[in-house]
Amino acid sequence: MTRADILQRLIAARPARQDSLLPILHAIQDELGWVPPEATPAIARALNLSRAEVHGVVCFYHHFRTAPPGRHVLQLCCAEACQARGSAALAAHARAVLGIDFDETSADGAVSLAPVYCLGNCACGPSLRVGDTVLGRVDAARLDALLLTLREDLQ
Repeated sequence: MTRADILQRLIAARPARQDSLLPILHAIQDELGWVPPEATPAIARALNLSRAEVHGVVCFYHHFRTAPPGRHVLQLCCAEACQARGSAALAAHARAVLGIDFDETSADGAVSLAPVYCLGNCACGPSLRVGDTVLGRVDAARLDALLLTLREDLQ
């Protein structure tokens, strides 16, 4: 099945109403891992929206990716509670070790680094999520061990 076929199936699965925009975008990202550029005109046509309206929603919400992610997406909490517990230093360490900034993917394609603004694990910050797993009280050493495990998973 081509990507165009997948997009068409996901768009057609929802009512052709403007309030279907977010559910369609979530379905696309859930299946493909990102929202490819060709999704914008297809969604706009189906929901009778302008391309600018669809693009604006994709760009507004940090959750939506407009480029393919790495094999693993490491979401680092940058909200106030985690900041108070050292997430800024942890973010700096992650960026240095991976050689990337937020919303980028490591050169080996193993890890994408994404900021999030609350994982609901405030008492155990700094927190991060990889896949469906939330980890708390993460320091540089624990992050290094996690990254080693994620990269070994690729081999």
